This record gives sequence, C-alpha cells and structure tokens, in this order.
Amino acid sequence: MELTTSMVLREQTFEGKTYKVLPCKIEGYVNDLEALKQAIYKVLATEQFEYPVYSFNYGIAWKELIGEEQPYVRAEMKRMIQEALLHDDRIREVDGFSFSFTGDTCQCSFNVFSIYGDIEIEMEVPV
Repeated sequence: MELTTSMVLREQTFEGKTYKVLPCKIEGYVNDLEALKQAIYKVLATEQFEYPVYSFNYGIAWKELIGEEQPYVRAEMKRMIQEALLHDDRIREVDGFSFSFTGDTCQCSFNVFSIYGDIEIEMEVPV
C-alpha cells in the first residue's frame, strides 16, 4: 500500500490486557496495573542480548555489573533500569532508587509511575 496525502493515520491505544503468568502455569488474564507489573518483572528478569527472540533493547545486561565497585553499580543499575523500562509508553517515570549491598548481592528498590498508577519494585542482582 502506498501512502497518499488523502490518507489519515490515527494512533490507537490498545487495552492493557495480557495472560497472567505464574511460576508453573498461565492462569487467566491480568489488566492494566497488574499487566504492567508483570511486564516490568519480565524485562528485569531477562538478561539483555541472551535470547534471540528479544530485540537488543529488551532486558538488562546485569552480567556487566559483576565485580564492579558499589558506586558504579548504583549509577549503572539506575541508568539501565530507567532505560529498559522507559521504552514502555505506559511508564511515565522511574525514580526513588534505594540500594543496599550484602556480600555479592545488591538489593534495589524503586518506584515506577505509570498511566495506571504507581508500583514499588524490589529486586536483587548478583554483583
């Protein structure tokens, strides 16, 4: 199909509905805020560049943080999380980061501000 000046393009927003994914099965559906929360955890749990099914801007390259100093890990985690999540047009802002380190693990919490409401995320990453 060829675009002409008489054609009108309209932006369409799709419903925020997806399958509810549990550890061992898929059970029903989730909408809006719960669907977004599931999408966030999926992005955070996917190692970037590991799986050919995902584009190169999906997931986070957590392995790059292993062995790095805490100040670097804090700055990079914040940057990597924001970049990965702000690709989703349902997310308006990612902020309020808090970090704590125990041995070779970094515990991170932050807030996601979305069109559906706010979500607090907590996660651990080996460093």
